[in-house]
Amino acid sequence: MIEFPNIFSNQGSDEDAEFMPLFSVEEEDESNIHEEYPPTLPVLALKNTVLYPGIVIPITVGRNKSIKAIQKAHQDQRIIAVLSQRDSRNENPGAEDLYEIGTIARIIKLLKMPDGTTTAILQGRRRFRLEGIVREQPFLVGRYSILEQGAPKDKLEFKALISSITDVARRIIELSPNIPAEANLVLRNISNNYFLLNFIASNLNLKVSIKQEILEVDDVVEKARIVHQHLENELQMLELKDQIESKVRDDIEKQQRDYYLNQQLKTIQEELGQNPQEEEYERLLGQAAAKTWPDKVAKAFDKELSKLRRMNPQVAEYSVQLNYLDLMLDLPWEEFTQDNFDLRKVKRVLDEDHYGLTEVKERILEHLAVLKLKGDMKAPILCLFGPPGVGKTSLGRSIARALGRQYVRISLGGLHDESEIRGHRKTYIGAMPGRIIQSMRKAKSSNPCFVLDEIDKVGKDFRGDPSSALLEVLDPEQNSTFYDNYLEQEYDLSRVLFIATANSLSTIQPALLDRMEIIEINGYSVEEKIGIAEKHLVPKQLGEHGLTPKQLVLSRPVLEKLIQDYTRESGVRSLDRVIARICRHAARKVATGDPFHPAIKPEDLEKILGPRKFSLDRMVEDNPAGVAIGLAWTSVGGDILFIETSLSAGKGQLRLTGNLGEVMKESATTALSYLKAHASLYGIDPAVFEKTDVHLHVPEGAIPKDGPSAGITMLSALASAFVQKPIRPRVALTGEITLRGKVLPVGGIKEKILAAKRAGIQTVVLCAENKLHVEEIPSMYRKGLRFKYVEEMSEVLQYTLGLKMAGARGKG
Repeated sequence: MIEFPNIFSNQGSDEDAEFMPLFSVEEEDESNIHEEYPPTLPVLALKNTVLYPGIVIPITVGRNKSIKAIQKAHQDQRIIAVLSQRDSRNENPGAEDLYEIGTIARIIKLLKMPDGTTTAILQGRRRFRLEGIVREQPFLVGRYSILEQGAPKDKLEFKALISSITDVARRIIELSPNIPAEANLVLRNISNNYFLLNFIASNLNLKVSIKQEILEVDDVVEKARIVHQHLENELQMLELKDQIESKVRDDIEKQQRDYYLNQQLKTIQEELGQNPQEEEYERLLGQAAAKTWPDKVAKAFDKELSKLRRMNPQVAEYSVQLNYLDLMLDLPWEEFTQDNFDLRKVKRVLDEDHYGLTEVKERILEHLAVLKLKGDMKAPILCLFGPPGVGKTSLGRSIARALGRQYVRISLGGLHDESEIRGHRKTYIGAMPGRIIQSMRKAKSSNPCFVLDEIDKVGKDFRGDPSSALLEVLDPEQNSTFYDNYLEQEYDLSRVLFIATANSLSTIQPALLDRMEIIEINGYSVEEKIGIAEKHLVPKQLGEHGLTPKQLVLSRPVLEKLIQDYTRESGVRSLDRVIARICRHAARKVATGDPFHPAIKPEDLEKILGPRKFSLDRMVEDNPAGVAIGLAWTSVGGDILFIETSLSAGKGQLRLTGNLGEVMKESATTALSYLKAHASLYGIDPAVFEKTDVHLHVPEGAIPKDGPSAGITMLSALASAFVQKPIRPRVALTGEITLRGKVLPVGGIKEKILAAKRAGIQTVVLCAENKLHVEEIPSMYRKGLRFKYVEEMSEVLQYTLGLKMAGARGKG
């Protein structure tokens, strides 16, 4: 930074501390100084500055050698050689401690100061190079050679650089608060460009090494470039500093202005008899007086309220504290809605809203009956488990309506942060209560029907495990004292009827699963889907599309064709979309006035919806040898799958494809091993296995498949391929196999039976132990299906292929 201090203002208390340079009135430079100097001169070492030609500086001399050298030179011709030290900490510098290039100076004046020190005022004359030291005592005396300052090679560039340097220097003077405005006048009065460069270089706030580099440059254009670069750096620093100071100043002024206006507003309000803070305090106090809540909570509220009253309304914590108190007042502490104990009416409401779902409805009615008799009991925690689209979520709203309770729902799908359940502590910026407490605040009742949707899709990462936080919520022994981090008070959730929904139980944490009462909701049969469509879906879509029942009629045969030919699902979401498509078609006809018959016929569906998407007969009839139909359970309900087997000449290798899991691969290996071991008993040449490669494939390879229930299906497909005989048509199989030839029971029987019925299967082969599970299924689901119960694998092959094991007795 350029500075212009008083001629006698010392820079520091160190010995030989130099003053900042002044300019010479004569504006001399090396090009116009022609003086004769003796061949040797006393050498003066400067600690922390560099003397340039034409520049006048005062220095305080303190070292003995320096005092003797300056006095000797003053007595002789008043000429002295000035060199800067490489290291300012060296108190006795030699030739190797000094820079080689320096400035010959004239001693203008030598002064004795009141404190006993000597001050010399020096004016730089010519640059020189030190050739050597001829004497070191009592002071340094050196030989030198004069360095000439040449004219600029590119006068136009030099002139432009000088102009730019002048402009930048003036801008720095304007921005710097330490430089007097008169400095601009000084710059305007300097007409010698060489002197201007030396003057600005002297006043730049640079290290001695950098100033020395500028002094050593012979080319004045290059010297001008270097000086210009350092000036630009200084200007950028000052501009950035000015921006920062301006922003801080504006912020301070705004705070002062806001404070002043707030104080004025406060004074005006006091004069008018108004006090917003006092009014807010009275409002909170009044609401608290009318509140019925536990004594512990009341004491905590009074404590937080007194804390609010002591706070300055201008601080950020005031609004945080006010929001916290509002939350405490809004929560329904010990506030309950009256349950509807008319069990017949409750059953009627549940039947109106949902078709079927008998087990869930019975469980709700049982709970209500006990509550009616006992008067008080902890609410059950139910988990509705089943495929998508069967009405799990909507059932929660229906239960709330039937019981006369408030309904709240939160979706847990994709939830990763534990604080979403427990809330954030108030110390965090933007802290808020967890979603449980927020929902209770919204419900305005402490006994709502609370649906936790998609509980099987809760995530887990570095932010915590929400499913672990739910353990407290869903434990009847703990949820009476649920603790939210934001509320910092225990809240009673024991009267809340929690209903969780899930598509799969495998992804739910075991401890969490143990706390819930699992109610399985299976897929719907064709008859149930027709009933749901007639009672719910068709009226809903007619209303949403602005149609009346007379403008569109969908008969039972039409609905049945929609279900079988255009949808394949456990629930009714796809059916709902297909009905909506028909309604849009009808709405367009009605709106445009085109001729249209309201009663849709089955044969009209292809014109409206296009060709049918699913064909039952094509899928289950006329399968070649080596193909068997199995039944599978999936997260979206039951489904059928095909097991395809192909034989080729080879070395007896088994190849499995179709994205099969480990358990399913083991079932295929077990089936082939059983067939090899008993080949001769079934009339198969054992040698053929050594010469034949077996390829077993399950179509739809993009879908992962696993589980043991395809065991007897794989066995039937392999046997069919080796005997080259097709399996009975419209027969589906499910069951696990063992190496001993036993058939073991499997799960998901209802979903599999519904899938078989949807696919047009007529006979289902399964383990005899699954007979109890089949009989538990309502007869309407089983209508049109025959069941073949087996215990041995030989029975499976005898029924499906007519292969009777030699020496075995058949079973009917």
